[in-house]
Amino acid sequence: MAEIEGGGGGKKKGGKPHGKKLSTRVDFTPMVDLGFLLITFFMLTTSLNKPKTMELNMPVKPTDDETTAVKVSQTVTVLLTGNDQVMYYFSDPVTLDPMTPQITDFSAGGIRPMLLRENKKRVPNIDSIQVYKDLYRVSRMTEIDMKANIARLKADVEGLIVIIKADDNAKFSNIVDILDEMLICNIGRYAIVDISDPEIELIKSSAASLKTAGTVNN
Repeated sequence: MAEIEGGGGGKKKGGKPHGKKLSTRVDFTPMVDLGFLLITFFMLTTSLNKPKTMELNMPVKPTDDETTAVKVSQTVTVLLTGNDQVMYYFSDPVTLDPMTPQITDFSAGGIRPMLLRENKKRVPNIDSIQVYKDLYRVSRMTEIDMKANIARLKADVEGLIVIIKADDNAKFSNIVDILDEMLICNIGRYAIVDISDPEIELIKSSAASLKTAGTVNN
């Protein structure tokens, strides 16, 4: 609060008396109290950033007499290449050779529709995951039950298995993007492994084919 203090008046010898001089003093104590109250208010009402974690499944290196067997029919190989492009292919069940590879990207109409379609084809009840999340959101299911049901669906033995491989031209952000797609598409089993030399040649030959086709079309 501001206070007005009066100073003493006087008069000169033989002159007229002077009026009193007034001085203003501002008390900042209430302002300091208000500042601390605001700081306390924002500390209690502001939600702090919570650390986010990303689920990542890395394959365990097998021993000499140990192998991991998976069905070829439920496995898709995703190759991360340059220019934010993605190549994926299914293997022939008999020869195990790559079938016709497809090239796409991370757009809304890119790799995601394929993952959703192939996973739902093998696990028809995969859409129930969103139902469990909605039940938990309206407090009709506990968090423990929700996570248990989601884990059960994702661990279905017939579910899609995604093998992720990246060549030297892939960006780190491509790895993050494809892992996000695994989460969005509810892919329960996936792994990041080293790319093989034949797959590198497959990427080069497919890129050359696309370049040739583009030249012919132009």
